[in-house]
Amino acid sequence: MTAKSDANDISLLDLFLLETGKHCVTLLNELAMIDGNTGTQPDFQVMHRAVHSIKGAARIVDLQPLVELTAAMERVVTDPARPLLADDDLRTAFAACVEQIHDVSRFEPGEVRSYLAHHKNLLTHLLANLGRHGQTPPQKTPSPAGGGRDVPPPPGSPDTAGLPTDKALFAIFKEDAENQLAVLADNLLRLEENPADAGLLESSMRAVHSLKGAARIIELHQVVELAHNMEDLFVAAQHNRVTINSTHIDKLLSALDLFKELTALEAEALPRWFAAREDRVRELEQAFKAQCRHDAAEGEAGEAAPPHPEAGRKPAMPDGADKDATLRVSSEAMSKLMGLAGEAMLEARWLPSLVSKTFLLKKYQDDIWRSIDKIRRQLAEIGAPTLDGQFRALGRKAANCNDYLNDYISELDDHARTASDIAHRLQREVIFNRMQPFSDGIKPLPRLIRDLARNQGKEISLRVKGADTLVDRDILERIEAPLTHLVTNAIDHGVEPPEERRKNGKPAKAVISVEAAHESGMLHITVTDDGRGISIERLRRKVIDRRLVSEKIARDLDEDELLEFIFLPNFTTKSKVSKTSGRGVGLDIVYNTVREIRGGISVSSVEGKGTYFEMRLPLTLSIIRGLSVEINGEPYSFPLVNIDHVVRVAAADIKEIEGRQYILANNRRVGIVSARQVLELPERPIGEGDLPVVIMSDGQKSYGMIVDAFNGIRDLVVHPLTPRLGKLRSISAAAIAENGTPILILDVQDLLVSMDQLISGNRLQRIDTERRQRPDGGKRILVVDDSITVREVERKLLTERGYEVDLAADGLEAWSLIRHGHYDLIITDVDMPNMDGIELVVQVKDSPEYEDIPVIIVSYKDRDEDKNRGLEAGADYYLTKGSFDDQTLFDAVEDLIGSPDDR
Repeated sequence: MTAKSDANDISLLDLFLLETGKHCVTLLNELAMIDGNTGTQPDFQVMHRAVHSIKGAARIVDLQPLVELTAAMERVVTDPARPLLADDDLRTAFAACVEQIHDVSRFEPGEVRSYLAHHKNLLTHLLANLGRHGQTPPQKTPSPAGGGRDVPPPPGSPDTAGLPTDKALFAIFKEDAENQLAVLADNLLRLEENPADAGLLESSMRAVHSLKGAARIIELHQVVELAHNMEDLFVAAQHNRVTINSTHIDKLLSALDLFKELTALEAEALPRWFAAREDRVRELEQAFKAQCRHDAAEGEAGEAAPPHPEAGRKPAMPDGADKDATLRVSSEAMSKLMGLAGEAMLEARWLPSLVSKTFLLKKYQDDIWRSIDKIRRQLAEIGAPTLDGQFRALGRKAANCNDYLNDYISELDDHARTASDIAHRLQREVIFNRMQPFSDGIKPLPRLIRDLARNQGKEISLRVKGADTLVDRDILERIEAPLTHLVTNAIDHGVEPPEERRKNGKPAKAVISVEAAHESGMLHITVTDDGRGISIERLRRKVIDRRLVSEKIARDLDEDELLEFIFLPNFTTKSKVSKTSGRGVGLDIVYNTVREIRGGISVSSVEGKGTYFEMRLPLTLSIIRGLSVEINGEPYSFPLVNIDHVVRVAAADIKEIEGRQYILANNRRVGIVSARQVLELPERPIGEGDLPVVIMSDGQKSYGMIVDAFNGIRDLVVHPLTPRLGKLRSISAAAIAENGTPILILDVQDLLVSMDQLISGNRLQRIDTERRQRPDGGKRILVVDDSITVREVERKLLTERGYEVDLAADGLEAWSLIRHGHYDLIITDVDMPNMDGIELVVQVKDSPEYEDIPVIIVSYKDRDEDKNRGLEAGADYYLTKGSFDDQTLFDAVEDLIGSPDDR
């Protein structure tokens, strides 16, 4: 092997080790679901993909021991009997294999092959152990001499049935089958609405026919037979002998589900898969034959049947070579390209400054020549030797230098424009290639709506608007679960049964609409239904029954404030739990996912008319369009997706009421805070002139932040902060300006929480240091909860009783506040990001300075082991949100720190 080959080999090994480590973490996480007794089964498709990817990568870098080990692991995870769930020994053996591969992934590339060579016996043992627990022993037939020997199972047995003759061809078949199945899945749902559509029938028949031909080539006879019967049904429908109805669609979709399972397997797993599904395949074949009997009967009566599309046609070989038009690129690789495109843009922006500097150099040179010429004239005036010859020679050199500089500037200017144009085109092209049509992210929705509607006896159609709207592929992947939850929520909670709709004067068939559009530099996705809507009074009663707020406060909440409660964890308006809803987790997931991708969500509803959800998302996660501002002499950026608008106000227009500052914007009061105070930077007096104010909103409340200056709107390439820094308060990421200056991208959600604390707590001029020695002696309580609604409810309850209240969104923020101030009591939730409640309690009780601060835990977790865990950590009270009322909380608070007036 040449030195160049060695270098390339090491590079491939680097990639292999990085990829393998990630896949091992995935496998260990899935195995932990079994061992953790959570009641949640692992995702075997995810495990299969992980093992299969390691195997393929190991084959590429020629690590044969790992290829053999992962092949055996793959047989285990693709076993339809799911032995990992039931066999503890097998699970232990499998986990040992994963751990071993994980250990290998941590070696330096140059050490991997020697390690595998020196540990050959260990790998052999792992392989044998896995095989001993995970495979059925081969049949043994006594030899004439009386000894036993292994013999292969007879042809046609379950261990060989359905095994393709060429495994490489099977991989090509799977890729082709996935394309045909995607066509069929879309066509079938449209055929249910338009059963006589000739174009859909022709397209479906050809897709099944292509699937059948490809299966015949690799001798998947069961697939050939089932596809042939499906094809007969489409042909009969084409010739009006059968009318496709919902019963046909049910069976066809069941067959599609089988084929999709098959395309997720490897060749080795096919025999057992076919054996386990033999009855199901036969049942579907018989169903399709029964549905086509009318066609057959007419043929027997003497009417010539039309020629089958297969007649006289040689089955087509799946085209595995024509891949020039499409190249699959991972999301991670596209992100790296985006980063490089951003750097290219940054470098290109430096060139105009070089042109300017060269112009400056030319100016300096001209100044020097003018000075020299002035000296020559002064010498002539005083009669001194003028040295004309030397001055002329110097003039010629200066002129030549000037001409050279002019040419250089012209070339540099052309190069700067070209480089900038190429960098822009490169960035646009990378962005475009990251984009996918919105329709790609909603392909599961038609089937989901059909199945759920049929199960619940409802009639629902899906309307999609903006299907061609381009969406960043990362965002499209992240919003798949929220969209599914919103649609499921609409079916379960919103849409009424047909008879109820007719009674209320509505069409029997409900409509769920999903729309995507670009607007004001953001992606807007809406999910609307025309169902019964949300009963505000029923919601208000549910909030009271769950003791989330007192009845008095609940009566004062307006519609928008009440609707916020539906995004709380474990909150549902359904009285019974079903397979699809009633546990109060769906909208919580939607809210958190949208927030994680720097977006927002709002809901509105009209009782009897329907419900409207709107997600406001950035166009891409790699580039943000942001408003650049200056705060304390440093550049910052607000993502435009989170800004309502910007204004300039005179200092005289800032009003104050009850210690709270505000301005009037769009005829409503907007509380304002200095950006320096929110970011805890040195304050300075407000100067003369208009003040730049950025107005932000969380969908319910609006706040204004005073900055030092607006610096315009620009596109910024997002650079995530290193995880070693943890979550920085009020900062989400960073970017680089054209001149190389780093720009901090503000986390608007954090800013809104901080401003809410400052304004609601009347602490606009608070002094963070020395707060420990308060002259007023008032009782101050810190409320810690990741739900803004819960925080606000508890704040209102406590401030009404006379306590001073500060708020924190998680344990990490709370710990920062505790170290900078004085608190008489801490009330905390348990499940929170960054630092949970138990960790916060331990942190407080382990600190001699704060260990005397009493702590009350208020959590939805009501099991004895949860309560014991909280009390053992050092909490003084453990209250469950589902079982305490306002008085219970007040009693606990007064028991620990007394009433607000106590000294």
